[in-house]
Amino acid sequence: MKKFPALEKLLLAWFFFIACLIACRIYFSGSLLFIFLVWNIFLAWIPFFISSYLQPVQTVTWKHYGLMFAWLLFFPNSLYIITDLIHLDRETGIPKWFDAILIFSASAAGLMMAFISLYRVEKFLHKIVGGKFVNPLIILILFLGSFGVYLGRFLRWNSWDIISNPIRLFMSIGGRILFPLDHLYTWGVTSLLTVLFYLIYYSAKKLPGYLYRANQNS
Repeated sequence: MKKFPALEKLLLAWFFFIACLIACRIYFSGSLLFIFLVWNIFLAWIPFFISSYLQPVQTVTWKHYGLMFAWLLFFPNSLYIITDLIHLDRETGIPKWFDAILIFSASAAGLMMAFISLYRVEKFLHKIVGGKFVNPLIILILFLGSFGVYLGRFLRWNSWDIISNPIRLFMSIGGRILFPLDHLYTWGVTSLLTVLFYLIYYSAKKLPGYLYRANQNS
């Protein structure tokens, strides 16, 4: 029987909890309204899975750069679920508090996978570029990830469109880059999300140290 590491067991517990919430919602409402959360969590799992192959290595090859690109392409999916909170404004006949718990749980699982994968990438970047460049790169990655969230939520693009519809996707992105003053809403949302995600990520990294010092002082 295969044994799962502690991290995978924790994620499985989250997935099981979310699945139970979705099953209860379907049973009592007869609606599949929030079944899309299953797909969103799967998409969030993809960069988490890819990042497991980006652990620090002795020799960096072109395959690692390919994995890094694939990870960056799918990374916004793990951040995206937090925007599903907008669905709370729907009148569904289900108590708002239940839907809030469901979407928050899915968002928490997505962010957990996002930041674990980002931490793995951060360690990988230390191997490639050295320490002083890593933090600016992390901020850039979060900015790109936040821009990807904007593209997905507001413009309805997704990671697959880079293959299925690349011309229209690049035109949509290029117009916002070339004429930023015409798209202040885009960059306002992107910047706001970048700050939010960086604060969460930085806090998550520092939390073990705070807890350790708290235990030492107790």
